[in-house]
Amino acid sequence: MTQEAPLAIVCGGGTLPFAVADAVRKRGRRAVLIAIRGWADAEAVAGYPHHWIALGQLASVLRCMRAEGCRDIVFIGVVRRPSITQLRLDFTTLRMLPRIMRMFRGGDNHLLTGASRILEEYGLRIVGPHEVAPEILMPDGALGRRGPNEAERADIARGLALLDAMGPFDVGQAVVVADQHVLAVEAAEGTDRMLAHVAELRGHGGASRGVLVKAPKPGQDWRFDLPSIGPRTIEGAASARLAGIAVRAGGAIVAEPQRVAALADERNVFVVGVRADGTSA
Repeated sequence: MTQEAPLAIVCGGGTLPFAVADAVRKRGRRAVLIAIRGWADAEAVAGYPHHWIALGQLASVLRCMRAEGCRDIVFIGVVRRPSITQLRLDFTTLRMLPRIMRMFRGGDNHLLTGASRILEEYGLRIVGPHEVAPEILMPDGALGRRGPNEAERADIARGLALLDAMGPFDVGQAVVVADQHVLAVEAAEGTDRMLAHVAELRGHGGASRGVLVKAPKPGQDWRFDLPSIGPRTIEGAASARLAGIAVRAGGAIVAEPQRVAALADERNVFVVGVRADGTSA
């Protein structure tokens, strides 16, 4: 049997790139990190075969992949949407500047889909992290000791309905709903900052109420930017005095799931994977 070619992992911030690399290696496939300067954790990257690039260096990506014999490529990890001036464009990328400018005139899904088409034109095959490491996906049901009550399930259903309605506008993947009242909608700031804003809005003291709801956008390309949660999300929800977090089962990524479950119990925040209709196991 022919051995599977190595997998290239374009690596942003956080722990998820390394969880994917470890899962791939356990399956007997070589994983090579293409780490983005300013985002990827240099100390963690050093433990894997790797190359460093700056944002906008398409030629470097292609050169690394040819050198390693890779054809398949995964994008995973935190990288906030850059301004066009933050890109370090090499000559290969500069030739595509008009296309890149058009890609920036839209939401994140529009930008990422445009970038994928460029890479595919160079013969690369982009795969989703969930395809090579399905164990990183949120399961159906609760992580930790408790799940949502009836009122919290109603908030979850409202949050999912709102995310579904916002899909055509390519806005965000998260909302905060408490007692059927929408407290926040994620935009370019990201989930952590949205939760910090909710914490500021609510102040200190009082019972924990409300739910952070995260789900992919309708029509989203699941190879890119699936919603994710991790220990920081638990801390952010607790600081915002939320009762819990609900994410789409099978359609969201969990970083460090054992730590998430333990921290959720410690901070008395439920974490649950729900189906499209808001129900769970």
